[in-house]
Amino acid sequence: MIILRLSKSNFSINHTSISFPIEIEVLDKLLSGSRRKKKKKHNTIYTWDDLGILAYSKNDKVVESLVIELKDEDFDFSSKQIFKGRFYFEEEEVITYYKNNKNERIKLFDGDSSGALVLNNISVWFDTVDNNIEAIEISAFKGSTITEISKEKYIIKELDEEVIEFSDFGFKLSIIQELMYNKDLLKPKFDLFEFVIWYTKREIDLEKEGYEPISEVTNYFKKLPIPKRMANEVTEIYQNGGNNIYMQLLRFGEGWEDYWDIENTKDVKQFPNLKKVVLCYAKENVIDEFNKMGIEAEWL
Repeated sequence: MIILRLSKSNFSINHTSISFPIEIEVLDKLLSGSRRKKKKKHNTIYTWDDLGILAYSKNDKVVESLVIELKDEDFDFSSKQIFKGRFYFEEEEVITYYKNNKNERIKLFDGDSSGALVLNNISVWFDTVDNNIEAIEISAFKGSTITEISKEKYIIKELDEEVIEFSDFGFKLSIIQELMYNKDLLKPKFDLFEFVIWYTKREIDLEKEGYEPISEVTNYFKKLPIPKRMANEVTEIYQNGGNNIYMQLLRFGEGWEDYWDIENTKDVKQFPNLKKVVLCYAKENVIDEFNKMGIEAEWL
């Protein structure tokens, strides 16, 4: 049986203390079960089917986060069994930390806007739905170390050059994902936690408002100008519920939302080098429209 113990001073697997990032070889020894590997576009997911444990790695060498699955899922990387081990926080069963019936992620500690702060470098989230904990995510804490944010950083400024005019917001968001987060060309790189600190017209409470799109954030991306010269840089689009852009737009998104569906392909003509799209946020007609244009299109 796998035993996970979490305290304010330590995290351990079967009594062995660990810290993130964790080497794959170390996890293999600690978990001592067969695993499989699923290569995704931006990371690799390791699955221990018999243990109900997932591990996420960006470079195939070290793991940045662990997910304990407590609900059957049907993704190609989901474990075949849910977690049957024990998870303790300060020597108590973790289930005792579920607080209410809302669809929300429960934080164990204060002082961290993205999870439960442990040892200054570990975050823990409980994913809960309808009074049930469905997953527990343990990861390296990447909280903001912001001491001062430029007053100009997130002010939308008119560009002194041609910009791309979009008719479809969902399509624009996919382009922003490619240019801002995948290629690091579109600046500034938007950070939700930084933005809510920077924004002064009202207080944005992510813990309360993060279950629906926040209008100020949505409007930022609607108004954000994209230089026309960057259009040639886009060769493919890969939509995934875990894309950075969607995590900025909806703090507690679950991947099934339709707020950002691509509804038409009118904007495609502005991207001459776009050859392939993989979609999960799009209307049914969009796949056929892309393929008719000679752009290889498929559902995620």
